[in-house]
Amino acid sequence: MPHTPDRKRLLLLGGTRDARRLAEALAEDPRWLITSSLAGITRSPDAIAGAVRTGGFGGSAGLAHYLREQHIDVVVDATHPFATTISHNAHRAAAAFGCRYVRLARPPWQPGPDDVWVEARDVADAARRIAPASTVFLTIGRQQLAPFVVRRDIALIARMIEPPAAGIADTTTVILARPPFRLADEIALMRNHAVDVLVTKNAGGDAVAAKLAAARELGINVIMIARPAGQPPADATTVAEMLAVLADLHHDT
Repeated sequence: MPHTPDRKRLLLLGGTRDARRLAEALAEDPRWLITSSLAGITRSPDAIAGAVRTGGFGGSAGLAHYLREQHIDVVVDATHPFATTISHNAHRAAAAFGCRYVRLARPPWQPGPDDVWVEARDVADAARRIAPASTVFLTIGRQQLAPFVVRRDIALIARMIEPPAAGIADTTTVILARPPFRLADEIALMRNHAVDVLVTKNAGGDAVAAKLAAARELGINVIMIARPAGQPPADATTVAEMLAVLADLHHDT
């Protein structure tokens, strides 16, 4: 559909399940001309509705140039809660260009009465908190494995979407899988590998939450890596909330 004065240009910073759902909802909406942006880290991402741009922008200045060049009206940040660099760059770039920035951040998980969680500040802190001789189910992706791999006194079962870089220790079992995951499968995985510690990031959402329920059922301790501080504030916590925010924005602009 062509651009018209009543049709606003929207840049959706994505790569998450929520971003794909948002793109699906907006792709055929006559009020918006949407482009989804992916960092390009995942080589075979799931299909996304509408136009897609892949690759970096060159920092906040490069992103501000892109916003100006493409006449973007609204930037929607639906990136992963731990994607600090792009969120800060997008926030600064939108302010520099003068367009609206809104952020979708799903709520973090909270422990229940039967959960045994230890909160860690970051991945290095999480790695230090693992007791020697532990068998660890590690679900933090493939980019921050180093603090765990150097712990030769533990056994690692690391799950990620794409293969890690070379040099992973012989004690590491790599599982390549894409969410969502079923509770029964998570329980079976942890039992089969005799897992006694789960290490994960507090991403929130339901696509990968089954591992927490499995740990609870099996009595497995969880080392939960806290979200980074200082992220831009959230304007919405669900796709439905973000659609309502965008409806108000379109009416006001």
